[in-house]
Amino acid sequence: MTVVDVLAATVTVTSGVVAGVLFAVALSVLPALRAMPTDRYVYTHKLIGRHWDPTMPVIVLGSMAAEVVLAFTAPGDVAPLFAVGAVLLLVVSIVSHYCNVPINRRVKSVDPDAVPANWTDPRPLWRRWHLLRTAVAVAAAVVNAAALALT
Repeated sequence: MTVVDVLAATVTVTSGVVAGVLFAVALSVLPALRAMPTDRYVYTHKLIGRHWDPTMPVIVLGSMAAEVVLAFTAPGDVAPLFAVGAVLLLVVSIVSHYCNVPINRRVKSVDPDAVPANWTDPRPLWRRWHLLRTAVAVAAAVVNAAALALT
């Protein structure tokens, strides 16, 4: 087993974790958050973000970095697939950083016991961005699985 084999397996697993986590949030967490009254939503959003926020960027960016390495070191016929996987994970990171994270920060700044009357509910917008990054993450996992199968 070569370093390329190990990295290929690693990016397949890590991109699968990213896709799985985002898919699980879309499938179960988002509907639950949408059903909550605003104060409970704010409280719960803060609780959930405590562990996601520091962990997910490390997994996404680490996987993307390994894919960049594979794009230059994998055999010629699969290297382009790893390059596509890296670009897809970059898109996940960009959507997260510039779309979902600013909304998360806004929600975290609100006291759940004193939600302002004029507060704009960010859940519909957050959901749209989340579904986009979920679809892109699933595509990255599929591309990486195909690349692994071809190595």
